[in-house]
Amino acid sequence: MSTVATSRPVTPTGTTPHRRTALDWRIRFGVLSLIWGFSFLLIKVGTAGYAPFQVTLGRLVFGTAVLAVAMAVKRERLPRGARTWGHLAVAAFFLNALPFSLFAYSELTIPSTLAGICNATSPLWGMALSLVALSEDRPTRLRVAGLGIGFLGVLTVLGAWQGFHGLDATGTAMALLASLSYPIGWIYVRRTLAGSSHSHLSMTGAQLLLATVQLAFVTPLFTTLPSHFPVVPLLAIAALGALGTGLAVLLQYGLVAEVGPTTAQMVTYFIPVIATAAGVAVLGESLTWSTPVGAAIVLAGAALTQARARR
Repeated sequence: MSTVATSRPVTPTGTTPHRRTALDWRIRFGVLSLIWGFSFLLIKVGTAGYAPFQVTLGRLVFGTAVLAVAMAVKRERLPRGARTWGHLAVAAFFLNALPFSLFAYSELTIPSTLAGICNATSPLWGMALSLVALSEDRPTRLRVAGLGIGFLGVLTVLGAWQGFHGLDATGTAMALLASLSYPIGWIYVRRTLAGSSHSHLSMTGAQLLLATVQLAFVTPLFTTLPSHFPVVPLLAIAALGALGTGLAVLLQYGLVAEVGPTTAQMVTYFIPVIATAAGVAVLGESLTWSTPVGAAIVLAGAALTQARARR
């Protein structure tokens, strides 16, 4: 997916051809939306029993394991070359290790619904950054308007008119920084690894492996080994990694190859809706009128930032 406007971490686009699968792409699109939408609920459940870094490390371990199995089945090898691995290490930090950790820490103090909506601001950050970092992305009035509308939606979600009353500033800032991390990583990938001859699966597996190694070094420095292992949070982490990180990435690249990045990235606009519904229905999180209204404004602005001028 060669775009910075993605809501979830993925790796650079390679050149491996893709065969159409038996399962209709619309079904896979819906499954991907559900998986990523429920990810914020799973993070919340996971942090109820384990430290945020432990949640992130577990997520990466399970996600990497899924891709390792996929690589073994397809007889794929990890990419070679110190330069490629160096760039992938940076990508792993900005697209996996950092945002995963920030979202986990943010949900210690903010609802999963708010985290999911903050995630939807990623296309807005991506558009703003690409205008500066990518010379081929020219601003248009429509895209600039979308950027303004999107951030107006953010202010609505946060209740700016009432002085952000009752809002945990630190947790919200972490969620927004996590969303900002994705386009930073994508711009870096686009400038350093675009056009790589390695396959999607190979690059994805290497990136998640590197992110796992990064968290394996960091986690022991800031956490202690749990004295007990709560089952439900552990199952949530396993699902978050195996489904929300491993399987979801495979589904996304299949969609990109079959229907193109523009259609595939529309999953971004379903994630906050599902995350909000899951948080309210399953976790009993409260919902004020400003949250869905602001989320709708954010999504409208994000959609406009992805608009391309007609030729």
